[in-house]
Amino acid sequence: MKKVTSVTVWNDSAGYRISVTYSVVDEKTRKVTADNIRENFVLSDDGEIATAAAVTALAQTILNEAEA
Repeated sequence: MKKVTSVTVWNDSAGYRISVTYSVVDEKTRKVTADNIRENFVLSDDGEIATAAAVTALAQTILNEAEA
């Protein structure tokens, strides 16, 4: 099974992108068989794009509040 270990969302000339880093765990032995694998995707679904924009807006709000 794949276990997500980190997620990054950003916006560039291609649109919103998501980078997912994960580990692969053998379900029988529960041992990590692969680690720190990263895949990148361009988001195309309107719902996915709205979610990415909301996460980006949340990050901006947190930064703005930290300055206060």
